[in-house]
Amino acid sequence: MPPDQPYSETEPARAEVDALPGAAVLEFGNAWCGHCRRAEPLIAEAFAAHPGLRHVKIADASGKRLGRSFGVKLWPTLVFLKDGKEAARLVRPGSAAEIAAALATIVG
Repeated sequence: MPPDQPYSETEPARAEVDALPGAAVLEFGNAWCGHCRRAEPLIAEAFAAHPGLRHVKIADASGKRLGRSFGVKLWPTLVFLKDGKEAARLVRPGSAAEIAAALATIVG
């Protein structure tokens, strides 16, 4: 999913996420979140070099299980996965370079 796509109200099961092959990024946030909106252009810039990367945007809330299973407390939270295992995490990223560095932990 491209970074400019809306957050999905439907979240995958944790078992599905844990079984994801290769590189993937989970983005927890919400469309009305000011921090999320400020991070959008930074995320888009960093992801531009990786157009085929799996990017799952999840509309998070207190009752959502997936966000709680990852210990998400602030938005946006980006969880960088390699073969279903967390390799890096950014909370409220401040630059595209910071996001690119985290991406480098999961892509070649």
